[in-house]
Amino acid sequence: MKKYNLAVVGATGAVGQKMIQLLEDTAIPVGSLKLLASKRSAGKKIPFRGHELVVEETTADSFSGIDIALFSAGGAITKSFEQAARQSGAVVIDNTSAFRMDEQTPLVVPEVNPDALHTHQQLIANPNCSTIQMVVALKPIEEAFGLDRVIVSTYQAVSGAGLEALDELDQQSEQMLNGEDAVEAAILPAASDKKHYPIAFNVIPQIDVFGEDGYTLEEWKMINETKKIMGRPDLKVSATCVRVPVKYGHSESVYVEVKEDGVTAESLREVLRNAPGITLQDDPTNQDYPLALHAAGQKDTFVGRIRKDPNDERGFHLWIVSDNLVKGAAWNSIQIAEKMIEMKLL
Repeated sequence: MKKYNLAVVGATGAVGQKMIQLLEDTAIPVGSLKLLASKRSAGKKIPFRGHELVVEETTADSFSGIDIALFSAGGAITKSFEQAARQSGAVVIDNTSAFRMDEQTPLVVPEVNPDALHTHQQLIANPNCSTIQMVVALKPIEEAFGLDRVIVSTYQAVSGAGLEALDELDQQSEQMLNGEDAVEAAILPAASDKKHYPIAFNVIPQIDVFGEDGYTLEEWKMINETKKIMGRPDLKVSATCVRVPVKYGHSESVYVEVKEDGVTAESLREVLRNAPGITLQDDPTNQDYPLALHAAGQKDTFVGRIRKDPNDERGFHLWIVSDNLVKGAAWNSIQIAEKMIEMKLL
């Protein structure tokens, strides 16, 4: 059996660390694993399969002999090093937004559009975390009943903004519980924006900076990426993205309108019950529904609270939850690599 040499770029970040954990038990026959990060992180040691691997500084020469390079260190790093990685013979699977909307780059969720991998030119984009979990649930609904419209409101975990945001949540929570008046905020809703607000005991209706028409860049990512992944430029999609004081696990309230008449909530449940990558958790009589706390650390996308809209015969509401660092980032990237090996594309 052929073994593959892997590299993780951004190995000391939240997603990079999760990638390393998930690679401990992967279908990929790993020959070697190289951990790459910034110069200041070089020299750190990270355990992997009973050994301690030393983190190296990322350079253009880091990818010699690498078959698969998993990037998760920010779009600027991807743009700086993806070409060197590809020229060395590696397939780059990128977890940033750098190439997601590039027409030549497949944007892939393996349960939804694996055939897009056939067009890869040694570069595949991993979608936005909030988009991934939604399309995993949308695809089987579309295949069974057609799909006209999607309206989503997200409740996104702080870990989506990185390790520093998690540290700030802890610090702010402690300050508030201690009754301190001055609560420090330097990261959320967007580190690059003018104002910053505490996330502890708060809900912030902004993720990333605002763009055209009053939508944030996160909202436009969900809109445009969903259309690309689903292969549906005509699909009506709208999003409102909100940050909540949860550490891990994005939750989404999703409204869909199907094309077919006569569809019932039970029809949707049956389709989703048998869909890949989904755990149906929908028993309101026993208060059984997806929770971010329970989804944390899990690979599946959890769906529940399925009900017909009282005003539209073709409208349905769903509650979708998934771990943003696992399925929303690290696991989807590794799944892409596993699928490429399965499809003999590596």
